[in-house]
Amino acid sequence: MNRHPYPFAGGALRNFIDGRFVEGPTRFPNLDPVTGAKLADVTAADRAMVDQAVTAARAALKGDWGRMAQAERCRLLVRVAEGIEARFDDFVAAEVADTGKPLAHARAVDIPRGAANFRSFAALAEARAMPSFQTRTADGRTAINYSIPRPLGVVAVISPWNLPLLLMSWKVAPALACGNAIVAKPSEETPSTATLLAEVIEAAGIPPGVFNLIHGAGANAPGEWLVSHPDVDAITFTGESSTGSTIMRAAAAGVKPISFELGGKNPALIFADCDFEAALAGTVRSVFSNCGQVCLCTERVYVERPIFDRFVAALAEKARALSIGDPWSGAAIGPVISAQQRDKVLGYYRLAAEEGAHFHAGGDAPAMEGALAGGYFVAPTVMTGLPETARAVREEIFGPVCHVAPFDSEEQAIGYANDSAYGLAAAVWTRDVSRAHRVAGQIEAGIVWVNDWFLRDLRTPFGGVKLSGIGREGGEHSLNFYSEPTNICVSF
Repeated sequence: MNRHPYPFAGGALRNFIDGRFVEGPTRFPNLDPVTGAKLADVTAADRAMVDQAVTAARAALKGDWGRMAQAERCRLLVRVAEGIEARFDDFVAAEVADTGKPLAHARAVDIPRGAANFRSFAALAEARAMPSFQTRTADGRTAINYSIPRPLGVVAVISPWNLPLLLMSWKVAPALACGNAIVAKPSEETPSTATLLAEVIEAAGIPPGVFNLIHGAGANAPGEWLVSHPDVDAITFTGESSTGSTIMRAAAAGVKPISFELGGKNPALIFADCDFEAALAGTVRSVFSNCGQVCLCTERVYVERPIFDRFVAALAEKARALSIGDPWSGAAIGPVISAQQRDKVLGYYRLAAEEGAHFHAGGDAPAMEGALAGGYFVAPTVMTGLPETARAVREEIFGPVCHVAPFDSEEQAIGYANDSAYGLAAAVWTRDVSRAHRVAGQIEAGIVWVNDWFLRDLRTPFGGVKLSGIGREGGEHSLNFYSEPTNICVSF
């Protein structure tokens, strides 16, 4: 299979501030998780550059962008979508190079969704109605009350490394549609598609300062400076729960609006009356997609006892059959994102073994040859035998792994699902429609799929409960977060 060239090969990824690409004073490497080799250098912003980005965003709100009609803003967002589509192969190559995810995933999900986010939020924002109504006050006077949505202002967008373009655009598109200005900070592990997005936004004609991009890594670095900046008005973040807690403390001083989509330890409940093959195929997807590096992935699988042994054997067989290797070769499983993440996942495999797990598939790092020997590969893993108190059952691993346990009643299954500090997503597999509604309604999660997984309508609310996040985005929920209503009362 022919590789499309990595767009930044031999060069450096730069920051985008006030309509210009600028180099930062220091550099760090962007590494290929498939081989461990350096793809390019990334120039990191310093504190002064973060200040410049926030100042440029503030100025844009008072300039042409702030005065622009909603229809014109939305037209520019459609041009961004068209720009992503016109450079589709560049975006795919950048996404696969940064993440090591299967080529088919990037082509079918990540890049199309990136463009779709700009189109769909442009359409939603343009169609958004301004509510108005007439009221009569207590003393008999008549007044008309109506509300207008105003942008929050300067929004800090912090996006993760697992779905870089999809989740960056998921935040940037509605924030821009609502008239905000943005300073975005992608993960240091996956800077490429965000940089391409800055190129597309510039080419689309969006005014300088409306979208700014800063790169950086580590503590006391651009991400930290951005979320604690006094002139940032709101923060949206997707990533680890512990990082979300840190950002929340930074936002508290300014009482800033926040929207967090954080970690998960997601359950699947598989009842004996399910369509076995559909449940098996769906669980393979929900456990192993993107090497298990999707916040919605399943790490806890609960199977009704009459089909438990059969399901475990079938799931393990599917896991062992997954091809591991170069994403450009069509492999189903690529590497995890980094050496650090590989070591974390393998550490949980060792911990699970110490806690008494039985491995039906995987449990180690596969032997890779040639250039792939330097990559960050871990084996798809299916395990059983752990108590619900085991760390490998309770803590988010974020790799291609699940623990499978039996249950004997509906109530027990619901109890297992809810016995978690997280509450992002769940899947229920059953042919009983009444049970499906009954069980789904009792699961403590932001989204519950019945007889499917990762079937997304962009208009529906998305987010988690407990340690999995705060707030909801998607459709009107995104527009409501990225704008503030002002009520105007006119007496006559």
